[in-house]
Amino acid sequence: MSTSARMLSLLSLLQTHRYWPGEELATRLEVSGRTLRRDIERLRDLGYVVDATRGVAGGYQLRAGGQLPPLVLEDDEAVAIAVGLRTAAAGSVGGLEETSVQALTKVVALMPTRLRRRMDALASQTDAPGPWSAGPSVDARVLTTLAQACRDDELLELDYAARGAEVTHRRVEPHRLVSLGRRWYLVAHDRDRHDWRSFRVDRVSAPVLTGQRFRPRDLPGGDAVAFVEQGFRRMPQRYAVRVRLEAPAATVRWAVGHWGEVVEDGDGACRLEMNVDSLQWPVMVLAQVGAPFVVESPAELRDELARVGEVLQASAAS
Repeated sequence: MSTSARMLSLLSLLQTHRYWPGEELATRLEVSGRTLRRDIERLRDLGYVVDATRGVAGGYQLRAGGQLPPLVLEDDEAVAIAVGLRTAAAGSVGGLEETSVQALTKVVALMPTRLRRRMDALASQTDAPGPWSAGPSVDARVLTTLAQACRDDELLELDYAARGAEVTHRRVEPHRLVSLGRRWYLVAHDRDRHDWRSFRVDRVSAPVLTGQRFRPRDLPGGDAVAFVEQGFRRMPQRYAVRVRLEAPAATVRWAVGHWGEVVEDGDGACRLEMNVDSLQWPVMVLAQVGAPFVVESPAELRDELARVGEVLQASAAS
């Protein structure tokens, strides 16, 4: 066994954080006690804190804490971490989506092909229904490829299926990934259209890293999240919803999230504006807030509220 391979084996054993008698550890590695002591010193030089106990029954144990040095993972451990990060990136753990994608990008990039196949097989053959299971599915490899391109300022080619349009081939300079409402968006500068765009990641396919680096441009406004949200508001929709609510603006913002604009309108009141294709979403928001309101537009929203109210009232009475 080479020195490098032996060091990796030693590190893998120590990372169980159990106490290893020196004699047992040397036997596992098929080395002398003297060689084992040299290997332990090499690990310490790399930043690993290894405690040693002297004497006939002496041994070694890797101490937890301090800075995180490089990890050595067994195959099953690598697959488990990748699947866990993939789940977190899908939004099952609020607030960890972006960090999980960054970590998943690093793990997947280092995985040999056989482990990637195991990860995909485990994910595809596991049913995990939840409150967001009806949302759009994002391919982990697409997501990690986009994240890598953003990180490395690398020109990206991809196919994109815009809403109600044919699939088009794009050449983009990726800037940032944004997670909003259990959906992922890529903010990038489209070289062929000479403008900034946001792309829904679940509509992206066949992304290819070109190997060409580019000088990053300044995003208008400088905030990727705000850029995506403004795109929502500019997008033509079937209904322009305008409602005045007798509720604090903070309460309504919490209920509507990123899908509407809320401005204060007097003491304890606010106005809600949403552009939507379906009236079901504003009905749900108004019901969740549970405060008096006046619908200013459209008239169809008043009709939908009346219809839903009749159904609920009849069901409650029965």
